[in-house]
Amino acid sequence: MRILLCEDDDQIAQSIQLALEKSGFTVQVERDGEAALFRGESETFDAVILDLGLPQMDGLTVLKRWRRANLSMPVLILTARGQWEERVEGIEAGADDYVVKPFHIMEIVARLRALIRRAGGHATARIPFGPYELDTRTQQVTEEGMPLDLSPQEYKLVSYLLHNRGRVVSQLEITEHLYRQDYERDSNAVEVLVARVRKRLTPDVIKTRRGFGYMLGEGY
Repeated sequence: MRILLCEDDDQIAQSIQLALEKSGFTVQVERDGEAALFRGESETFDAVILDLGLPQMDGLTVLKRWRRANLSMPVLILTARGQWEERVEGIEAGADDYVVKPFHIMEIVARLRALIRRAGGHATARIPFGPYELDTRTQQVTEEGMPLDLSPQEYKLVSYLLHNRGRVVSQLEITEHLYRQDYERDSNAVEVLVARVRKRLTPDVIKTRRGFGYMLGEGY
């Protein structure tokens, strides 16, 4: 899952980024509102963490412009303690949730996971597909209750396809959402990853649409 983190405080941004990456997310950080606006409009993200107090352009203006452009990615806003007016205005402008500073980092992770689940139509952290089940809290896939030994990237691929169930996702989209931009990878990295997952689960879990990309197979 690819996250856009918009936060100008270096210490806060680094703490959130580290926690998200440890939890299996790929993170793009922007430090000011104008850069955040451009990044959100020009690239796709599974969710956004948006500080309202950004320089150059405030977070609320960024959010309003995203929503006017019909960008529907879930947005979690960060606000200062006591600024209830900001929180109300943020929700009315199209934010999906908010966290008040100071906060516990793992609260950010938990709320972000919940937003992404709801955006994908899932009410709980445990998502069944065929004889398997994916748990977003433990980052574990089980088969009839037995844990499967998936690598972090294998888990991310299954999770991304599951959260986009019913839709074909291209190799480029998978690459952008599973790997950091500075990560060195082979040109056939996605094909190799798909082949490994098919061996770990069953071959029909991931269906290939030649010339288009991949999706979960029927019945999953």
